[in-house]
Amino acid sequence: MSVLEKVREDTTAAMKAGEKERVGALRMIVNELQKAEKEGVTRSDPSGAPLVIDELAVLQRERKRRLESAEAYREAGRADLAESEEREAELIAGYLPEQLSDEELRAIVGDVVAETGASSPKEMGQVMSQVMPKVEGRADGKRVSALVKELLTP
Repeated sequence: MSVLEKVREDTTAAMKAGEKERVGALRMIVNELQKAEKEGVTRSDPSGAPLVIDELAVLQRERKRRLESAEAYREAGRADLAESEEREAELIAGYLPEQLSDEELRAIVGDVVAETGASSPKEMGQVMSQVMPKVEGRADGKRVSALVKELLTP
């Protein structure tokens, strides 16, 4: 079952339960996934399978937007709107794969640093380009970037 199908089912269940805020957030997710499908937001499967809609990328993008909006609302003194955005981000996160622990992420980044022989922040791009496919959807880019920078800075 695709993420889109799962979200549609959850939307129907939320409608039946009378959860208006949840229905609104789920409809937004459905809309974004459908838009991505229509526009052809695709990626190639690591096994070389045909291009598919990258539902993970859409969900990650939408979650990031909600978190950024929440931060902006907090800075503007609108805690009520910030909390709403954070609830939506949490709802979206429920459809993403479980996040890697700090130890797991550190092991992956450490392995890539060792494989590439990277030793300075100048080689950060090379390390990032190899780490991101390995953590796909299970770690935020900012988190990965900070760890790579930490390991490459003497």
